[in-house]
Amino acid sequence: MSADVSAQTFSEAFKPFTGTPRHYVCYHTPDSVTIDGKLSEKSWEQVPWTADFVDIEGDAKPKPPLRTRVKMMWDEHYLYIAAVMQEPHIWATLKDHDAIIFQDNDFEVFIDPDGDTHQYFELEINAYNTVMDLFMSKPYRLGGNALLNWDTKGLKTAVHINGTLNQPNDKDKEWTVEMAIPFNALRFFNDVRRPSDGSTWRINFSRVEWDTDIKDNQYVKLKKPEHNWVWSPQDIINMHAPERWGYLQFSTQPTGSAAVPFQLPATEPAKQYLWQLFHEQVRYFEGHGKFAANLRELKMPSQQTAADGATYTLQLEGISNQFTAGIKGSNFNGTIYINQEGRITIDRK
Repeated sequence: MSADVSAQTFSEAFKPFTGTPRHYVCYHTPDSVTIDGKLSEKSWEQVPWTADFVDIEGDAKPKPPLRTRVKMMWDEHYLYIAAVMQEPHIWATLKDHDAIIFQDNDFEVFIDPDGDTHQYFELEINAYNTVMDLFMSKPYRLGGNALLNWDTKGLKTAVHINGTLNQPNDKDKEWTVEMAIPFNALRFFNDVRRPSDGSTWRINFSRVEWDTDIKDNQYVKLKKPEHNWVWSPQDIINMHAPERWGYLQFSTQPTGSAAVPFQLPATEPAKQYLWQLFHEQVRYFEGHGKFAANLRELKMPSQQTAADGATYTLQLEGISNQFTAGIKGSNFNGTIYINQEGRITIDRK
């Protein structure tokens, strides 16, 4: 574990996640999609909305007073995302690419194509259609740093405003974001992640909303924390915990087809046991200055049985500042591993 991580305390960022991530089945569009923020293509009409966004902490906080929801679809080249956000006062200030966009009200996308919780992507956009995009080698809580000079090459975005931008003397209705994210851009070290039928990615969306006042006919942010509204609740005020994101499952069925049921990969429930072990290791490190060498030291059983009857076998090898834990399951082949940096890998053998 890096010095940055080992210096952290057992905090909210490391507590076990007990929620159930949301999911969305993404259909294949036969249309040629024009990115203009208007969602006029027939395919957009045929795909479902997500559930409305909730507070990032989930049921612990009230429901947002303004509605936010998303649609998605895909073709051979792009993942298409559309978001509509109710907003009586639409404003923006930032116009430079890679400005810190969440200082304005914004819409944010987080994508982890292979679900390993490392090497993931973030895009933010405001009502000016200004984009900030970045690559994360690993989450901040595990010593990661944002690579802002990474760009989503070929990205197409548009914003449509149902109202007037930066005009405090009237009431607006909503603003719409439309994106086409090239699969070719979602790579690092030339490792392109392309979906196929049944592929499951981890994804989440966030809307940052600031309270404002009107002074001298201008919007002024109040000196209070921003609101964080998300599609799949994180239960902590931290979007950079990819193991808590929702599931995006791709289908080659065209938009307008009969609904395809979401199928949770058999490996996902097993990963929850690995994350429990990971959190116990973080706690153990805080108290002992080193990681546990085996399951006995963590007081964790090697055998687990899930509610659906699946059985899992855990294993752990650790030294002072490193560990590797693995899990085998009766309902999948191979072994899933997690290490001291929270990275998930799967050996299918």
